[in-house]
Amino acid sequence: METGMENSMNLAGDASSYDESQIQVLEGLDAVRKRPGMYIGSTGPKGLHHLVYEIVDNSIDEALAGFCTQIDVDILPGNIISVRDNGRGIPVGINEKLGIPTVTVVLTVLHAGGKFGGSGYKVSGGLHGVGMSVVNALSEWLEVDISRDGKVYHQRFERGVAVTELSVISDSSHNGTLIRFKADPQIFTETTEYDFEVLQKRLREQAFLNAGLNIRLNDLRDPNAIRNEKFCYEGGIASFVEYMNKTRGYHVLHPDVIFLSTKVDDSIAEVALQYNDSYNEIIVSFANNIHTVDGGTHETGFKTAITRIFNDYARKHGMLKDNDSSLKGDDVREGLIAVISVKLKDAQFEGQTKAKLGNTSMGSLVNSLLGEKLVSFLEENPNVARAILEKSINAARVREAAQHARELARKKSGLSSTRMPEKLADCIWNDPERTELYIVEGDSAGGSAIQGRDRNFQAILPLWGKMLNVEKARIDKVYANEKLIPVVVALGCGIGEDFDISKLRYGKVIIMADADVDGSHIRTLLLTFFFRYMRPLVDNGHVYIAQPPLFKVSKGKQVRYAFSDEQRDKYIAEFGGKADIQRYKGLGEMDPEQLWETTMDPAFRTMLRVENDDYAAADETFTILMGDKVEPRREFIEKNAKYVKNLDI
Repeated sequence: METGMENSMNLAGDASSYDESQIQVLEGLDAVRKRPGMYIGSTGPKGLHHLVYEIVDNSIDEALAGFCTQIDVDILPGNIISVRDNGRGIPVGINEKLGIPTVTVVLTVLHAGGKFGGSGYKVSGGLHGVGMSVVNALSEWLEVDISRDGKVYHQRFERGVAVTELSVISDSSHNGTLIRFKADPQIFTETTEYDFEVLQKRLREQAFLNAGLNIRLNDLRDPNAIRNEKFCYEGGIASFVEYMNKTRGYHVLHPDVIFLSTKVDDSIAEVALQYNDSYNEIIVSFANNIHTVDGGTHETGFKTAITRIFNDYARKHGMLKDNDSSLKGDDVREGLIAVISVKLKDAQFEGQTKAKLGNTSMGSLVNSLLGEKLVSFLEENPNVARAILEKSINAARVREAAQHARELARKKSGLSSTRMPEKLADCIWNDPERTELYIVEGDSAGGSAIQGRDRNFQAILPLWGKMLNVEKARIDKVYANEKLIPVVVALGCGIGEDFDISKLRYGKVIIMADADVDGSHIRTLLLTFFFRYMRPLVDNGHVYIAQPPLFKVSKGKQVRYAFSDEQRDKYIAEFGGKADIQRYKGLGEMDPEQLWETTMDPAFRTMLRVENDDYAAADETFTILMGDKVEPRREFIEKNAKYVKNLDI
């Protein structure tokens, strides 16, 4: 359902005059190559892809200003990136302060752009204005072609330094900017290879946020495997909500997405929401197209308003009686997928990463938007309102049942006492900065781990059998589960709304399971549990996955442990082509000394730390893998099967 949809693309005002006078220089381009992490976060894969985002974001800003309708992103052979738009083209006139072409200033001077004063952009995601110059500084080379005023202007840079003058190379009948660059391997020492799926996700997201904008992504690196994607969503963020529900395989409670929007002066707020049959909530918020992963005033205003509105509606229409407790925010948001997008001048973000919006006016704007238009929608669509509220009231009943189950669990299992689980082999030290808990599959492997560990700082908790799939169960079932409660008690920090990370007893929580299908299932079940009910464990980097070896390769007294087929073959070759191979089908096949040497000794072990950079993507993955719907899971497996190694299972 769409109510009050307005054009969110053209916020230009009097910005049609975009020339060299709009470019304000703040400081030079010093130290970017010396400290690249300060500007792009890291020099690993994240930072590499961030280069593309910075260039694309400048084209997106042209779209926000109402002058760009098409953006083409190509990954060329050699991992060269090409970004072309049909915007106005970067100004080419001489900058009065520096006496050089304005495009040269933009590409070589930090904090030089059309986003600092003037009227070049009313709304911009590029708050700090460092993007293009930083990309230039961190590229082996960069070339820019600007189509403007009937001509095409060209200039080349190498590692941030102009190596040619800006010159006219041809005539042009259109406007726009084309930038090609190659990331510098001297900076990006880990990899300079782009991941198509990573760029695909980001560009799709930007297309959702800018209704009607055409974005194309082409992977031309392999002529035998060219990939093309085109993104254009006239429905904007309403299409975004539909997409998230569809990819997760959810059944929706109402067929149409509720879309609300308002514009006040230079600020726009848009909200799209739809309820489904799951127990989870997903709220994704943006400010000037920047994903505010830590929320902010716009998200707080949304949560406050939606809780108040549904409680008021329920009482007005008799679904909540006078003596009934009010619904809590978690009750109202169960099964909700919502996207909040605000666009404003002078956005105030908390922190360099722009993860949280601080403008108080945006909280009021979103709150008043829902107070006016969501209330009207519910009154006009009583069947939708009733379906949502019936689910919310049921969620409240389950929450109350969970509180009762929690009290019973505390009495029965010692959840609120200092008594540890019977199977836990605790460690001597009690400093979370130095201690670690191994959650081990099976009593046999648990016994080996207990014997092989360093008992000063390593605690062992064996688990047996399959545990509860929390993706298909509410929290009251978790409290009654004999497999999960020992984990909760051992960690000491509670679950759900009672979770308190300051009470965590172990700094590292390590999942150690067999390298087979059953072990993978157990790891996924535990990760799903941590993500749904102890998410700060993941968000703060406390969860790890142990990497036991797959093979023991030996010849005489020489022994090597291989963690992949390739490593096994390498060791066999080193031994002259002949060696004894032992395939470990389970942790229980290792004696305590082998388990310590290969998997538990901090000096030699390899572990994977579980990180959560994208809540919505992680939520989607867990829903697909552990939810009820078969088709999305089949599609996921077929799509990702190419990444699976041969596992002799």
